[in-house]
Amino acid sequence: MKYLMLLFAIFSYNIAYAQTVEVKNVDSPVDWVNPLMGTDSKPSLSNGNVYPAIALPWGMNFWTPQTGKMGNGWAYTYSADKIRGFKQTHQPSPWMNDYGQFSIMPITGPLKVDEDERASWFSHKSEKVSPYYYQVYLADHDVVTEITPTERAAFFKFTFPQTDSAHIIIDAFDKGSYTKIIPEENKIIGYTTRNSGGVPDNFKNYFVVYFDKPFESYNSFEGNDRVEGLEMSGNHAKAVISFKTEKGEVVLARVASSFISYEQAERNLQEIGMDDFGTVKEKGKEIWNKELSRIKVEGGSVEEVRTFYSCLYRSLLFPRKFYEFDADGNVVHYSPYNGEVLPGYMFTDTGFWDTFRALFPFLNLMYPELNSQIQEGLANAYKEGGWLPEWASPGLRNVMIGNNSASVVADAYLKIGDQYNYDIETLYEALLHGANNAGPLTAVGRAGVEYYNDLGYVPYDVGINENAARTLEYAYNDFTIFKLGKALGRPEEETDIYKNRSLNYRHLFDSETNLMRGKNKDGSFQKPFNPFKWGDAFTEGNSWHYTWSVFHDIAGLVDLMGGEKTFVSKLDEVFELPPVFDESYYGQVIHEIREMQIANMGQYAHGNQPIQHMIYLYNYGGEPWKAQKWVRETMDRMYWPTPDGYCGDEDNGQTSAWYVFSAMGFYPVAPGTDQYVIGSPLFKKMTIALENGNEIIINAPNNSSSHIYIDELDIDGKSHPDNYLNYKDLSKGAIMNFKMSEQPNKSRGTKQENYPYSLSRDE
Repeated sequence: MKYLMLLFAIFSYNIAYAQTVEVKNVDSPVDWVNPLMGTDSKPSLSNGNVYPAIALPWGMNFWTPQTGKMGNGWAYTYSADKIRGFKQTHQPSPWMNDYGQFSIMPITGPLKVDEDERASWFSHKSEKVSPYYYQVYLADHDVVTEITPTERAAFFKFTFPQTDSAHIIIDAFDKGSYTKIIPEENKIIGYTTRNSGGVPDNFKNYFVVYFDKPFESYNSFEGNDRVEGLEMSGNHAKAVISFKTEKGEVVLARVASSFISYEQAERNLQEIGMDDFGTVKEKGKEIWNKELSRIKVEGGSVEEVRTFYSCLYRSLLFPRKFYEFDADGNVVHYSPYNGEVLPGYMFTDTGFWDTFRALFPFLNLMYPELNSQIQEGLANAYKEGGWLPEWASPGLRNVMIGNNSASVVADAYLKIGDQYNYDIETLYEALLHGANNAGPLTAVGRAGVEYYNDLGYVPYDVGINENAARTLEYAYNDFTIFKLGKALGRPEEETDIYKNRSLNYRHLFDSETNLMRGKNKDGSFQKPFNPFKWGDAFTEGNSWHYTWSVFHDIAGLVDLMGGEKTFVSKLDEVFELPPVFDESYYGQVIHEIREMQIANMGQYAHGNQPIQHMIYLYNYGGEPWKAQKWVRETMDRMYWPTPDGYCGDEDNGQTSAWYVFSAMGFYPVAPGTDQYVIGSPLFKKMTIALENGNEIIINAPNNSSSHIYIDELDIDGKSHPDNYLNYKDLSKGAIMNFKMSEQPNKSRGTKQENYPYSLSRDE
């Protein structure tokens, strides 16, 4: 018992130590990243729903150890104890699942190609995971596997035991695949077609694999059946090479792929060139450190620093580069919209319903050149497919709602359009097309657009699900079109259409409950109305979550509610209400509901996107100190650098970007405006290196877990009483000095002149 008590005391001390020791300098931020943060997830409860992405920033290909069965969206789960292979993956989330996937698996002993039979036990104790390097011991085969990636290629290192039965399996997966063994070149080529939708009929991911050891024997398989010959084309092609190895013998494999051709895959392999494994690994570390070091933090706890850089890593993965370089070094891409190989940029694997909120504003602030390339890619997507994607993986997918490409396009141009030259006229045309037409999928263009343009809302009773959520998002999207049109000098009679439509949120406001509510075609509100009912009129949330989706006109919402006092009281209720719910629309408790319930923050459901901005709205109601309180509460409780470290789906960088912005001390409540709304900075000091060479330095020397309130703020030596910051000012560089306090300053930021932008107060 004394021994157990001693262990408990040591464990408790270590946790407290990590939380209280102050990190004063971060030399190599990549060493603070935990790619396993968020991997302890399952369909019924998400702690991130991510896999360890062994990749370079925005890489075309990721790699991950595969614990799940072939085709299972949960490719890697922390609770698993067996690895089936090491998979090249392009999966943006388990719900979207994967495409262009194949795996490599070393084994020893009798040849077993079935994924269950070849699987090996492993332990996290023998697993090393970083963004640029992965290592694990496969216990059943006595093999150590190591991986280090480039953007389109990867280097594998297998350390075998002494055996006359060493094998490496190339599994091209089912649903149509091909392998060819070329012994004289120590090479295997092949393609996989396995996907989850969003691809043309001619879609293939072509791969090439070179080994540094001659093959002593080799076999082709259709599924689990051995077939004659060096080639296999069928439903499920596999290729196996075999050889004898000495104890500790290393076998190296260089692998690359292309969505264009085998020749292009060979070209992509030149990213490795003549480099050895250690050099590729070191280059990967340098690349990650270069990007992560763009934001340097000082004066946080060990856990805060780990969490910050783990979230920053996740913010630098999507959207992925879906383009390649031809023989002349020109940018080309296989189009997931029409199946042709065309010049120019293409990016994919992001859902704008999630990422318009913080991830894309983060790119505009930190990576404007990259986002200008993304915008070029969006123009190409429109020209090749006739629509802007709302959820691309790799082409159009019928998932989620809204027309939030408008926000992504408009916010980019309004912030970085004067720095980069891309086809904004085509993009503006694409926005008008999407805003006035229903697309080929309900998640493309605007479902219910005729009702919306005629009545000002999508009715509840016309067979279009999630109608209130659609109305609110369309209204905000119209605001961003209005702002972009003005910036482009479009005629006022054109831009006024979208300005007026951006006020359509008013149609759904129910003054009896002070909440948003579905409305029938005849103008009556839906009955019965349960504000705790998830889905139905809303998307993955309820009325308490979506009532705040008036990003562009919070002052207008304040007026509808009867003033600031009622508005702030309504915000308070979100946290004061019990986490009750009505799941009847879904027929089950979906994971987003469960995550809200167990978070113990009332109706605040940070694990999903619709309400993530809501905390910052206290700045519009004269009580900004409450935003400061709840921002820090959310950062402290809802994010940990551990396998269960998120409070819901991470969603392609969005939930991570929320943390990154909030740690800076500000957040983009309304993309399409020039403003960020102030919260509470997390660290004593943060230095942000902008792409233009300027720096933002954020000082909060007396910051602590108790000193969370802003007493004073000056910027470049001048007092700053406002509850917001301007992008244009920050882009010039700034020194921000926060004086933090244990007690809220209830006089700072309480006047309307200090509030952030709202359309109702504009012009």
